[in-house]
Amino acid sequence: MINMKPVTCFLPMLLLTLFSCEKNDVKKENAAPQAQKTNGGFSMAAVEGFVAKPTALTESVTASGALLPMEETELHPEASGRVVSLNLPEGRRVRKGELLMKIFDEDLKTQLQKLETQVKQAEITESRLNELLKVKGISQQEYDLAALQVLTLKSEMDLVRINIAKTNLRAPYDGILGLRNISIGAYVTPATAITTLRSVNSLKLDFSVPEKYSTLLRPGQTVQFSVEGNAKPYTAKVLATDQSITADTRNLTARALVLGNQTGLLPGAFAEVTLSLGNKMSALLVPSQALIPQARDKKLIISRNGKAQFVTVKTGIRQAGMIEITEGIQAGDTVATTGMLFLRPDSPLQFSSIK
Repeated sequence: MINMKPVTCFLPMLLLTLFSCEKNDVKKENAAPQAQKTNGGFSMAAVEGFVAKPTALTESVTASGALLPMEETELHPEASGRVVSLNLPEGRRVRKGELLMKIFDEDLKTQLQKLETQVKQAEITESRLNELLKVKGISQQEYDLAALQVLTLKSEMDLVRINIAKTNLRAPYDGILGLRNISIGAYVTPATAITTLRSVNSLKLDFSVPEKYSTLLRPGQTVQFSVEGNAKPYTAKVLATDQSITADTRNLTARALVLGNQTGLLPGAFAEVTLSLGNKMSALLVPSQALIPQARDKKLIISRNGKAQFVTVKTGIRQAGMIEITEGIQAGDTVATTGMLFLRPDSPLQFSSIK
């Protein structure tokens, strides 16, 4: 006889297990759509917006520059020889034509004295032959040769005088001397750099601006600049611009004349130049973080009929945290500033906050 009691006890337990599994499956099916909605709601809730509005904008460009003396010359001797005297007060002002260095020239002076004696003798000979020519005592050719000898000797004297002048190094203009590189007794050649002379009565400012602003830079325009360690603003007037764009930097180089009081400015100092290019009364500015760089262009995500639209834009002036949009959007467009990584073209777009 078979005992049915264990089977009877096992059936209720099996039915209870099957019912519990079915109930869990139903809960999972109901919970899945809710989780998807929550995930979709999270991505949209993370997006913030910014409304592009017309704003007054002062267009300016900041560029790097350097101060230069109005004139700067590295002085070299014109002749070779031993230095017999020096007048190079380092860091002092000198006048135009002042003698700065003298090279040994006694041999040239002796040669000049010799030529002077020869010229006197040649002139006496010419005078005698001239008297003979008047009485037909000599031919015209003999007299011409004597006169030519006088001219030749005088030309040689002029050449020696020029060589003597080359032994003197004089200041080409008023200025301040730099540090000297030689001492008295040194042997110098035209390749020897003696010192540097700078005219610091006025200073020049050289700076470069990007190619896109090259057409806006013109002679006579004023720029503001400052130097390291000096918060005082200075003014300069543009004298001229280079006639070509630098190939490697795509910049245009300009030169300006520093105006007004130049106290505290030294040649060679680094200058931060601010160039004002005018005012725009209806510029559209958006946060820089909203811009999406592409390989060939730049894009913004804006809301159109509740959907994300990726639009190609052109940019202008950059400011602190903001950038000007010149083409691609209109006033009143709402631009996505966060959550751009989760958005796709034509995907639903809702903003958690709009500024």
